[in-house]
Amino acid sequence: MDLSILWYLVPSVIMTACGVYGFITRKNLIAMLVSLELILNSADLNFVIFNRFLFPGSMEGMVFTLFAVALAAAETAIAIAIIINIYRSVGDSDIHKVNKMKF
Repeated sequence: MDLSILWYLVPSVIMTACGVYGFITRKNLIAMLVSLELILNSADLNFVIFNRFLFPGSMEGMVFTLFAVALAAAETAIAIAIIINIYRSVGDSDIHKVNKMKF
């Protein structure tokens, strides 16, 4: 493996580790959503890195990353709407206080 690819993969690994740690240790739903977005962004970074080093003339990794970013934005909007509804019904966004969804 080319040594210069490691300079690009190390930040991606750090982002993934921080995202997993944040997702596991946080109790707030917004903080968990931010951690999940960090993991998704590190996956997008990997798509771009491997596309550049494995297929330098093609753009499939970049196009796939653009679609993934658009899907992540839609997922974030829906997740924030769900979190707002949970906060309105329960009064808190702590995951330990939310035990079931009520209508």
